[in-house]
Amino acid sequence: MWVIVEAAGWPIWFLILASLIAVGLIVERLIYLRVNRISPPALLEEVVKELKMRGVSDGMLVRLAESSPLGTIFAAGLKNIKSPPEVMKESIEEAGRAVTHELERFLTTLGTIASISPLLGLFGTVVGMIEIFGSQTAMGNSPAVLAHGISVALYNTAFGLIVAIPSMIFYRHFRAKIDSLSVEMEQQSIKLVEIAHGQRKA
Repeated sequence: MWVIVEAAGWPIWFLILASLIAVGLIVERLIYLRVNRISPPALLEEVVKELKMRGVSDGMLVRLAESSPLGTIFAAGLKNIKSPPEVMKESIEEAGRAVTHELERFLTTLGTIASISPLLGLFGTVVGMIEIFGSQTAMGNSPAVLAHGISVALYNTAFGLIVAIPSMIFYRHFRAKIDSLSVEMEQQSIKLVEIAHGQRKA
């Protein structure tokens, strides 16, 4: 590995840094964006059951808000359970926007890495080409410098693509997953409002 880094020259360090950041972000988002953690399937049923048995309490709201992002949205709505359905829905929408913003955390950075990695690879390619042309003298070409310039150009191009492709794949994957989770949480929240106001049976 170190031989490749040496052959690729100093521009490769920018790509190595970008790859380390990308891997860290991908692992963090894979762990965080789990369906059971974000939108527990049985949460609505549990909330409705407790609502019918004991009603809304401060302890219930605190427990819900700390349990999951969906629980945070439910808690925001249940705080206004005595208000008209429209007010309850507005509070849920506000909490939903905040939760969605939290789900999208780090995605901009990952998308930026996916976009700039090919450019960093191109930068390394240009540096390699400069070394190639710089090795040409009146006495002829220096084979060692020529070979090094070609290595810098090719390794940086390849590594830039190696970093960019997985980063873009996971960026798109996370975007689609967040959209799916947002729709699911919105549907669950609407059900809660309708059940709480007697417009729907549990």
